[in-house]
Amino acid sequence: MNHIKAYRKAKKMSQYELAQAIGVARQTINLIENDKYNPSLSLCLKLAHVLETDLNTLFWEEEEDNED
Repeated sequence: MNHIKAYRKAKKMSQYELAQAIGVARQTINLIENDKYNPSLSLCLKLAHVLETDLNTLFWEEEEDNED
């Protein structure tokens, strides 16, 4: 699971705006957010740059479980 949608929404960007910023179709963003497309490393780097985060945070870090 990736965190692209959460970061995009936090920046108040639409899928279209994010797609325009990195040079892909809006449908590509939709597919990536829904784990139906594995982006290239180059595309991942562009996403991380535009969303102002790093690859680990965007794609691999798990959300912490706050249950005690």
